[in-house]
Amino acid sequence: MANKKIGIVMGSNSDLETMKEAITILKEFEVDFDVNIMSAHRSPELVHSYALEAEKKYDVIIAAAGGAAHLAGVIASLTPIPVIGVPMLTSGLGGLDSLLSMVQMPSGIPVPTMGIGKSGAVNAAILAVQILSVSDQKLRQKLVSYKKKLADEVANKDKEARKELGLL
Repeated sequence: MANKKIGIVMGSNSDLETMKEAITILKEFEVDFDVNIMSAHRSPELVHSYALEAEKKYDVIIAAAGGAAHLAGVIASLTPIPVIGVPMLTSGLGGLDSLLSMVQMPSGIPVPTMGIGKSGAVNAAILAVQILSVSDQKLRQKLVSYKKKLADEVANKDKEARKELGLL
């Protein structure tokens, strides 16, 4: 079995709908990935085992969790590879609890943390691809094309809006 490039972990299957956004981006960039569900609180032995073995399998990990959101921090504390946090939207506090849990990491255990929810999942995938592109020129070129496509979409929306308003 070939080594995976990016590991995606989630604290719950309820996070999957949000993390499908990251999966879509990784597929678009044709980056290998793996997906696992594990909980820093409910299955700590599994999380520890995953984190200790991660360096052999992955170059980057994207960790999504809600509420106390300790998954990314626990994994980051046990592996030298980058771990990107994606705070999940929560019913009680709208994801602010998740966000604050991820960004309040102690000195020496960095967890770059994205925005709450689906946009955070997209940005986590893009950041993971950017990290991989440091040593992969083909991937770097795909990123350049992706960003140009984003800019072109904005320019087209501008043109359409200006036309609709009679400014063109």
